[in-house]
Amino acid sequence: MIRSAAAPRRSLLARSKIRETWPMHLMMLGPVIMIFIFAYVPMVGIVIAFQDYIPTKGFFGSEWINFENFEYMFMLPDIWQIIGNTLIISVLKIVTTIGASIIFALLISEVKSKTLNKVSQSVILFPWFISWVILGNIFKDAFGLNGMVNQLIKSLGGNEVFFFGENGLFRGLLIGTNIWKDLGYNMVILLTAISGIDPTLYEAATIDGANKFQQKLKITLPSIMPMIVLLFTLALGGILNAGFEQVLVLYNNAVLDSSEILDTYIFKISYYESQHSLGTAVGLFKSVVGTICLCTSYFLANKLAGYRIF
Repeated sequence: MIRSAAAPRRSLLARSKIRETWPMHLMMLGPVIMIFIFAYVPMVGIVIAFQDYIPTKGFFGSEWINFENFEYMFMLPDIWQIIGNTLIISVLKIVTTIGASIIFALLISEVKSKTLNKVSQSVILFPWFISWVILGNIFKDAFGLNGMVNQLIKSLGGNEVFFFGENGLFRGLLIGTNIWKDLGYNMVILLTAISGIDPTLYEAATIDGANKFQQKLKITLPSIMPMIVLLFTLALGGILNAGFEQVLVLYNNAVLDSSEILDTYIFKISYYESQHSLGTAVGLFKSVVGTICLCTSYFLANKLAGYRIF
């Protein structure tokens, strides 16, 4: 049997790749161990999804009912509306936040003053470090019926707007406040990618007569496209994570039709209604779909943009 000459070459390339990337793998060892302990070990609890779980009996004493919880989940009258809300809110957040981050990164990269540049980045990034528990109360005061926004509307001759009581307005409020909070994080990542672009490319473009807009369109955007693809890839992997903390803090019964998402539904039926088995089944369904989305998005990023982490 004749051995293919390509096999030794592939083996050599693999060993070379390992020698180049082993520091990065070693750096990941600590986080991987932490994830294993705190994320994978507790996964033994997914057995609850296949049981009629009773806390006093535990895992081993509760009755096994196989897939009955999943069958019941898909028979719930509002489950598809909740899944739809989750997807709509999540997709809108991903598109608007990353889109706004790209625009702001392109604008701030043109600020010549280093002091003003750093101050601008710090101001825009600051909300990312504040929890939704604090921000939620700030927004409730600002957008409430007697809040600053409604006071401004009335001063301009308009009528009060009940942002927290109308489904369409509330969903827009979720998207807008999420952009304000998460804009800075993605923007800093994109600014880092922009700073790595060879400045001679801009010099050559200037000599050829390209203006600033053309330079951004023809040089900057193509150069940072792998990073943009990465941001979308990581975001699509969590497409069923529509912002549990934000929605839980801001929503109310008046806007459930447009704001109830899978995470808040799981929280509600698990802790308020004590339906632990059903809550675990919904959570397991969400995790499986999320894993499929993550693998698919990473595969597409590798095929379409040639991007790999290592």
